Amino acid sequence: MSHTEREKTKLLNRVRKTRGQLDAVERALAGDQDCGDILMLLAAVKGAVAGLMAEVLEDHIRYHLTDASKEKIAPELADDLIDLVRAYVK
Repeated sequence: MSHTEREKTKLLNRVRKTRGQLDAVERALAGDQDCGDILMLLAAVKGAVAGLMAEVLEDHIRYHLTDASKEKIAPELADDLIDLVRAYVK
């Protein structure tokens, strides 16, 4: 997990924002809103979750697969792996 309080706070704020987006989906469904509007809300939730997942995975790669880890990989390889994961989760 994130190794600084600032990073932890940032991730928790992203979770709270995503929760708010899910609440908006629930309200839209309960309020019989247009399917197109609901799909747009769902797309926003999907993007938020993918972004959060990429952030946590990036932290994992940086903190557990590079210098401080027994299973070290080169920083350049870590950057390449992070770019690949970010492209995949979009």
